[in-house]
Amino acid sequence: MATDKNNVEALIRQSRPINIKDPYDAGWVEGKTILITGGASGFGEGFFRKWAHHGANVIIGDVNDARGNEIVAEVRKTTGNKHLHYIHCNVANWQSQVSFFRQSVKLSPTGGIDAVVANAGISDGAPFFYEVPDYDAVEEPPAPVYKCFEVNLVGVMYTSQLALHYLSKNPKSAIPNTSLTPAPNTRDRHLLLLGSIASLGPIPGQVQYCVSKHGVLGLFRSLRSTAFVNGVRVNILLPYFIDTPILPAVGRLVLAGSGMGKPEDVIDAGTRLMADTRIVGRSLAIGPKVRIDDDWQVISPSSPNGTESAVWEAYAEDFVEVEAFTRRFIGAINQVEVIRGWVGWATDVLLAFAYPVRNMLRR
Repeated sequence: MATDKNNVEALIRQSRPINIKDPYDAGWVEGKTILITGGASGFGEGFFRKWAHHGANVIIGDVNDARGNEIVAEVRKTTGNKHLHYIHCNVANWQSQVSFFRQSVKLSPTGGIDAVVANAGISDGAPFFYEVPDYDAVEEPPAPVYKCFEVNLVGVMYTSQLALHYLSKNPKSAIPNTSLTPAPNTRDRHLLLLGSIASLGPIPGQVQYCVSKHGVLGLFRSLRSTAFVNGVRVNILLPYFIDTPILPAVGRLVLAGSGMGKPEDVIDAGTRLMADTRIVGRSLAIGPKVRIDDDWQVISPSSPNGTESAVWEAYAEDFVEVEAFTRRFIGAINQVEVIRGWVGWATDVLLAFAYPVRNMLRR
């Protein structure tokens, strides 16, 4: 780890950057009780099937009751795993999520929850944000419908709030240890967020989706430096355009010829984060498999140089290498701290304790 004062990596309590080439064992999820919102389709269904196959106790929540019950019955039969359940859950409704978590704890064979995947999400619906109606045509313009925003961000924040509570109470679990080799049936405290390529850059026309996914990234970047208070490790997946039901026909036409990512690469990346309890505060972006050189230029797949992968770590060094303004600003603040020294620190501490009294005297 670098020793530059502008390096605040240690304060964020991250594990080391992920080397995708490092092996991991999907069997490490065995015995974990994992909750997945939006688990009846897409990535949620993929996670459910894989983790159930490896012996995890998986409980999925969704609004598609028929599909949810169907896949649970199917996977129970094919795996022999009886600790698989479906519970109706509307993530945009707080009480629905509270019920989902409470029922899940009762169904858990360990009496607790090891991991939560905030997966539920939808795309923008019609009309689009930029299709502005004539508000002067009616006396009382109706409020716009922000269902995508509510599901993708408000719902994820509801999930995260409940996850921090229940994960911290997981029996026989402990604060994540980044040096302890994972193993099956190891109790965990893991919150896995589902962002998007839209968390990193805008998608024209998908305003609500982009705003919500930028928000999920902001939630991750904030929680990863504070969730240690609850002993919870937080990670995020940032998929590119992937061949799942959330990608509409129009989007597929726009992307024609440019390539899409594969669902199995997203499932594999999520399984790495779920199984390897040493990974804390990390983000994985998933896209089409390409080979790139050291300057991130795409090169021939047959080239012996460069690195080929569909999974890359985003923000791997964002607390080590910062832009000029942040570096200068933090440097200036650090200099103020050095100049004021222990005397300045002691003065500030005394003023902090005196602050309530000073406020009372002013009233």
